[in-house]
Amino acid sequence: MPMIILIAILVILRFFEVWRFGQLSWWWIVALMALAFVWFEFIEKMLGLDKKKLHADDAKRRKERLANSFGKRK
Repeated sequence: MPMIILIAILVILRFFEVWRFGQLSWWWIVALMALAFVWFEFIEKMLGLDKKKLHADDAKRRKERLANSFGKRK
């Protein structure tokens, strides 16, 4: 996510030609976009990072559900 935010900020700074970013080549920004695409589409899936996030969310929901169901019985 920080990479996406960085790309958005660079696009805005380059578009409005702020400070030294006005001289920055669009190719650097396009290269960052390509890198972000490759990361989110291929590398993240190969490393299993997308599944880790889903499993963490499921575990959190399970714990909350158990706490609610056993907490109400007492």
